[in-house]
Amino acid sequence: MADIVPFPHAPRRPADPEPLWRQLLGDQLRRRRHDREETLTETAEKAGVSPQYLSEVERGLKEPSSEMIAAIAGALDTSLIELTSSVADELRSAPASAAVSSGRGAFALAA
Repeated sequence: MADIVPFPHAPRRPADPEPLWRQLLGDQLRRRRHDREETLTETAEKAGVSPQYLSEVERGLKEPSSEMIAAIAGALDTSLIELTSSVADELRSAPASAAVSSGRGAFALAA
């Protein structure tokens, strides 16, 4: 027959949703732009995008392509790998992803 194998799982609590990649990316871009004391228009012009588009990316409303992320990163004198690593580090340290429940689930393996 089938064996029941327990596995740990971390059910999400409605109060602590996991942050979205695009929101953390936008926060990271905005911080870097502010650190450089640049306006949306200045950075957008360097990246070859409209200020409105950059604003939507920074607010986490747009899901930009990797080409767009690279263009904006370049406009901020950073690399795509540096930017994505910073976002990944934020995701790793996010409270919702760090909260692991001791609850257990199960699934069946066919023999």
